[in-house]
Amino acid sequence: METQNFLFQKIRENIPSYISLVDEISELLHISYDSSYRRIRGEKALSIKELYILSKHFNISCDSLFNIQSDNVTFKHYPIVPPDFGVKSWLKTVLQDIRKIQQTKTNSIIYAAKDPPLFHYFQFPEIGAFKMFFWEKTLFQFPQYQDQKFTLRYVDDEIRQIGEQILTASIKIPTIEIWNEDTFNITFKQIEHYWISGLFERKDDILILCDKLYIWIEHIKKQAELGFKYHYGTESNGVENSYRFYENEVVLNDNTIFVETDNFTATYLTYNVLSLLFTTDPEFCTGVKNYLNGLLKESILISSVNAKERNRFFNKLLEKIELFKETI
Repeated sequence: METQNFLFQKIRENIPSYISLVDEISELLHISYDSSYRRIRGEKALSIKELYILSKHFNISCDSLFNIQSDNVTFKHYPIVPPDFGVKSWLKTVLQDIRKIQQTKTNSIIYAAKDPPLFHYFQFPEIGAFKMFFWEKTLFQFPQYQDQKFTLRYVDDEIRQIGEQILTASIKIPTIEIWNEDTFNITFKQIEHYWISGLFERKDDILILCDKLYIWIEHIKKQAELGFKYHYGTESNGVENSYRFYENEVVLNDNTIFVETDNFTATYLTYNVLSLLFTTDPEFCTGVKNYLNGLLKESILISSVNAKERNRFFNKLLEKIELFKETI
């Protein structure tokens, strides 16, 4: 029964708070509500078949259920696979996960950022639109983009709405971000590449995008200064010290995301730039947490304190945008 109780605990972590656990179990196992309650309370043991159905459906490793020690780690993956599963579908999955994290009583994220964390892009629809277009056209080569150039006249409204929901949920989660100068350079180089390659439909669009980039970096800087995140264009309110921004000059980050809540710990790793691997394996997550804590010790905190270093870091990024705009 200890194993069975652990299984249902993991299932609770996997379903949104608005979904009834009893309803879910009853539907999956094709049993009555009363039978579901008896299994959840530990009054009736699950059969091997039922254990298989639940473990498979909720992607729960049997190694973790039975505390089997091995070198294997089970990951759930969120791949972008043209043309069936695009960025929009991927964003919906991210939204589901970020809401699950945000709805727990206590939660936190440590983000070792190779690219600017996804949440930031949606402060400005123009930046979010460019990143979505770049990913689908250039990285994953979706066929519908073959002859298209980027334009701000056609911003996907559904992606904008999903992005705003991701941003709203992420703002409420205490976050530590570890950046270096190259973190911003990746997005900047993508825009520069599109300009040189003639992939902007209108010159006005790249000028607007440069202006938005400048304001975007200033807003991230302001959030770091205040020590909390908030929506651009709204009153600056938030929980003090809930946003901690570090600069690391010696390690190239790899978009490792460590999540810790009162219910679970989890790690997200990226592959193929954007696709995600996700695990709640305790030993693996402990190793990631220890690594990130060590990385933080070798990094410089530039949020809330250390204004000189903060200004130096962000002003270098702003100067790059200004010089690029002058070149255009």
